[in-house]
Amino acid sequence: MFAYCSDPTTLDGFTWLSCYLTTGKHMSIYWAVGTVLLLLAITAPTALAFGFAGASAARSAIAPLRWIGKTYIAIVRGIPDIAFFLFFVIALDQAFEYLRHKVKCPDWDEPIRQGNDFVVCTAAKLPLGNAPQWVHETYGFFLAVLTFAIVFGAFAANVLFGAMRAVPKGQLETAEAYGMNQRQTFWRVLVPQMWVYALPGLSNLWMVLIKATPLLFLLGVEDIVYWARELGGAKQPQFTDYPHPDWRMWYFGALLIFYLCFTKVSEVVLDRIMARLTHGQATAAGERQRKAAA
Repeated sequence: MFAYCSDPTTLDGFTWLSCYLTTGKHMSIYWAVGTVLLLLAITAPTALAFGFAGASAARSAIAPLRWIGKTYIAIVRGIPDIAFFLFFVIALDQAFEYLRHKVKCPDWDEPIRQGNDFVVCTAAKLPLGNAPQWVHETYGFFLAVLTFAIVFGAFAANVLFGAMRAVPKGQLETAEAYGMNQRQTFWRVLVPQMWVYALPGLSNLWMVLIKATPLLFLLGVEDIVYWARELGGAKQPQFTDYPHPDWRMWYFGALLIFYLCFTKVSEVVLDRIMARLTHGQATAAGERQRKAAA
């Protein structure tokens, strides 16, 4: 990146370090930070949507819908995250290819399952074999986001289900007494009030989601953990212009600082959101605000 980096063998000290930290390989770890932040930015609202749908289904008066909601929560919460990530990504990828295979290759007469192999026609492959590299990376990232959203959506559904049940039943009955139908009571009374009960659980879930981002490495996405391991390992002079001993401790130490800072910022933001939600509410936090203002 810098003009004086043309001959690394003549560098030492800070100039060597500045060139080393701006190589193309190191740009990959900086991009990986953006990948993690993008994953969180997309996964959090998507998981919340899955959770809201699951919680709404779990408390539905329609029995089949209620069974679906409770089954979703129970199954996903009962499977270890790593096992779910390793299994579900493969299953999801094959499900997409199977559906495309049925549409694009209706005349296919060979079995799709051939021993341990899953074989579909070339046109049904996702992504296509001749697709550019960024398409493969985007597709892998999409599968990762969807998997994260489904897993953490189940936990969010459990939190939201409990929050919905925590809203005083008398308020719902009062709304109905004023002539509101079930839909109006749900959206105008239950949903606005449930967030104050749900936020502590959702805050913990957000922290767990942050700490779970290294699982991207298991899904084939080159995240910051992958690059910290690759760049931190010992590099020999015959393989690189910037040889160094095993520096993985320093790389993973930097990741530790990154995650600690990120979670600290999250705590500050979540505390402010909680203060805003509890303002005027008949909760312990709302009562503390009332006494502080008196």
